[in-house]
Amino acid sequence: MNLIIVLLTAALIVNCLVLMLLVLMQLPKKEAGSGLAFGAGASDALFGSGSGNVLTKATKYVAGIFLVLSLLLGILNTQAAKGRREGVGQHLGQQVVPVVAPVVAPTNSQFLQIPQATNATKTNK
Repeated sequence: MNLIIVLLTAALIVNCLVLMLLVLMQLPKKEAGSGLAFGAGASDALFGSGSGNVLTKATKYVAGIFLVLSLLLGILNTQAAKGRREGVGQHLGQQVVPVVAPVVAPTNSQFLQIPQATNATKTNK
């Protein structure tokens, strides 16, 4: 699945570059602006006098491909994230917790004996 995501991401990047170039090549409606600065005259020579129609149609198709690729990548990334989350949950569920034996207090210990009162404490009273 990761290979498909990488290939579709590369296709989306190329599609974005083509879409940017198509938008920059289009003539503005007033025949002035950034379209002339980026070679709009060359597009007239290349595509003919009706280049607005060709570029407009190409932009629509490339924008549609951009939309489809973006939605498909979103769906695939969501599915891959769910798979990773489930894999982590299964991995955590399979971990073995070490069992620790309970600590038992010693029964015959010098610490459990109560100290006896000495004669010095009895005479002070």
